Amino acid sequence: MSGISLRRQTSRGGDFDDLAAVIAATRETEGRGFGEALVGWLRRHVFFDHSVVFGYRGAARPPMLFETFSPAESHVFVALYQEGPYLLDPFHHAAVERREGFWRMRELAPDRFYASEYFRSYYSQTRLAEEVGFFVPLAGKQALVLSLMRLKTTGPFGTADARLLRDMAPTVIELCRLRWAELPEMSEMEHPASMAKGMQARANEFDRAHIWESLSLTSREMHVVDMVLQGHSTESIARSLGVAPGTIKVHRRNIHRKLGIKSQAELFARFIQIIEKRQ
Repeated sequence: MSGISLRRQTSRGGDFDDLAAVIAATRETEGRGFGEALVGWLRRHVFFDHSVVFGYRGAARPPMLFETFSPAESHVFVALYQEGPYLLDPFHHAAVERREGFWRMRELAPDRFYASEYFRSYYSQTRLAEEVGFFVPLAGKQALVLSLMRLKTTGPFGTADARLLRDMAPTVIELCRLRWAELPEMSEMEHPASMAKGMQARANEFDRAHIWESLSLTSREMHVVDMVLQGHSTESIARSLGVAPGTIKVHRRNIHRKLGIKSQAELFARFIQIIEKRQ
C-alpha cells in the first residue's frame, strides 16, 4: 500500500512541477516555451500525436501560434490550411462564434462533413482519427483554438480521455489567456498589403459572403453555397434557414447553373480558385 501511495505522490508532484512550468512560461513574450510546456503537461494526462494553436479574427487568414509538426506535416496542417480551407473548418466557425470550452470535432461538424468535398480534398490529407480542441475567446472578436490530434494509427480519443480533457479545459483556457491576451499583429503574409481596405474590414467579420461577390449569386444563394461547402446536407440547410428542403434544392440547381458546374467537387475547386485570387 505504501508503494502505491508513494508512486501517486511522485506522479502528483511531477504534475505540479509541469503545471508550474506552464504558468512560468505564460510570462514569456517570444519563443516556444509556453507551447512546449503546456503540451508537456497535457501529455502527462492524455496521449496525442500532434498539437497546434491557431488564432482567429473572423474570416481573416489565421496566424499559427504554436505547432508540433515536422516541416512536411506543417505543409498540410498549416500552410495548406491557411490558403483557404480554414474557412470551411468547423473549428474556425466555432471559434469566431465565440464558443468556449473543450469540443470534439464530431460535436461541431455538420451532418455531411465527413462526406464533404472539403473533407475529401483537404481534411483527409491530415490522416487524423480525431481532432479535439480548447476554444478560447479573447478580447474583441478574437479567439484562439488549441487543437490536439490523434492519427489513424493511434485511434480516436477514448471516452475517459475526453472527459479528463473537458475537466482540464477551464485551466487550459485561462493559461492560454495569460499567454495570449490578444493575437499578435498580422504579418504581411497573413494580411497582404495588396488587399483593399474595404476587404480588410470585411475579412475581420464572420461573413464569407464577400468571397462570392464576383459571381452573380443572390445573398441567399451565397449562404447556401457556404453551408454546402462546410458539409451541411440539404435538410440541414433547410432547417437552418427555416425553409423547405425543396427550396434549397432549387437554390442548389440555380447555383450550379450560374457557376457552370455539375458537382460539389467543381464547387470546391471554384472556391479554392477564388480564395487564391483574393490572396
